[in-house]
Amino acid sequence: MSELNILDGLPPRVAELLGDAPTWSDDHEGMSGGVQFVNGTYWVKRGPHAIEEHARLTWLAEQGIAVPEVVLFEQDVLVLADAGVPSLAEHEAPGRLMGALLRRLHELPIERCPFDERLDVVLPRAARNVADGLVDPEDFDFDKHGLGPEQILALLADRPDETDLVVAHGDYTPPNVLDGGILIDVGGLGLADRYRDLALAVRDLSDDYGDAEVERFFEAYGLDTPDQRRLDYYRMLDELF
Repeated sequence: MSELNILDGLPPRVAELLGDAPTWSDDHEGMSGGVQFVNGTYWVKRGPHAIEEHARLTWLAEQGIAVPEVVLFEQDVLVLADAGVPSLAEHEAPGRLMGALLRRLHELPIERCPFDERLDVVLPRAARNVADGLVDPEDFDFDKHGLGPEQILALLADRPDETDLVVAHGDYTPPNVLDGGILIDVGGLGLADRYRDLALAVRDLSDDYGDAEVERFFEAYGLDTPDQRRLDYYRMLDELF
């Protein structure tokens, strides 16, 4: 997302906070879209995803999960304080830390969670991304090269049962966990199969750190025999986001 999309026409309180000539940068770890690092102090997000993330940050904080401080939220603009610590992507061996924190998140009582991210909600969203041309097959994992977005969507119709629901992060990867167990980029958090998180954590740990780190992750999480079908399914689902 460009500077104009985020920083032009800001709501009054946000504009006052950032000042008349804010310095901004989208050159940051992860390079995720829709976020700017402003004045070397704040992370600014804008749009529907920012609204969704604000609700989830507020709820997670109430559950005792560490999240970035919300400095200001006005209209569709979310301003977060910089935590001043690196993500687990900077660690040489993040598996145990990721496994322990995910176990804690997944132990939250699901009846308290007001956000629904089950397949009946997520698959139509994936279909919209495909229909709107928002999925780039060049970004697919190596084993999915040669497939088109429509083919991936068709494969996802063979869906596993959702019998093991948890409060899932939705994008649980090393860059989205900061030192100190702080969760960021929680706009997709909600009730979902635990493998929604396990699949992405395993993918990144395997690709970037190797199988031994995956084993440490599962040991800390407390899962002896992962369900490979569910790991494969939710990794494939992520191709459309």
